[in-house]
Amino acid sequence: MHRSASRFTRVLACAAVPVILTVAGCSSDSGKGSGSDGAKKSTASSPAKPSGKASAALEKAAFASLPDPCKSIATATVDSLVPEAKDKNGTATKSNDLTTRASCSWNGLDEDGLKGSQYRWLSISLVRYDSHASLGSANKRAEDQYNKQVETAKATEGAHDVKVEAAGGIGDQGSSVVFGVKKDVDFFNTTIVARTQNVVVTLDYNGAAYEGAGAPDQAKLLQDAIVAAKEVVASVGTANQQQKQPEQQASPSPQ
Repeated sequence: MHRSASRFTRVLACAAVPVILTVAGCSSDSGKGSGSDGAKKSTASSPAKPSGKASAALEKAAFASLPDPCKSIATATVDSLVPEAKDKNGTATKSNDLTTRASCSWNGLDEDGLKGSQYRWLSISLVRYDSHASLGSANKRAEDQYNKQVETAKATEGAHDVKVEAAGGIGDQGSSVVFGVKKDVDFFNTTIVARTQNVVVTLDYNGAAYEGAGAPDQAKLLQDAIVAAKEVVASVGTANQQQKQPEQQASPSPQ
């Protein structure tokens, strides 16, 4: 009996070991495992990880301002395109923010006695865009506006014989839209739409003949309009370069 009892005691002791290990294992896991109060507290105290992919940073707008549209082309260009202009300084359109939207126009009637008269009208419009988190990059917004302006010119009320062509060498994108409009006389219209980075330039140039004068040469109108548009695009770059120079001068030099 004594030997049997001793053997039975040893069996119970051996059987109890896995139980103790299992309990200890569960107790150890409870400090690490998910779903425990300790795990919840640890998760709450740790910084939250960002979900999803981080949105790409929008590019900074290349141009921060616009030139004075009435000074965006040379006086000699105005004299050439609009002889006898009523105001050679141009007429600026009012704007709430001249850094984002500005325009200027000229018109004049060049009378030549019995040879009749030639009328010319020139308009320059500039629109600038900034990058915006919900609207997109400055250049993409300008590109969308560029396309809209081309379509608007094509859809001019009363336009006939509309011809659209690419106009190379004017900024990053350029198009010419040529058409005629019948009013009291035939008006010959040329619209140049150009984009330079985040700025869209729209130049409208038209002419008409009165009192027996010969009709304007459409090819000449187009050529002159392209020359003027190139000046306007160049003035955008110049105006922003001039703005940077005072800022650079004001900045303290590195020690």
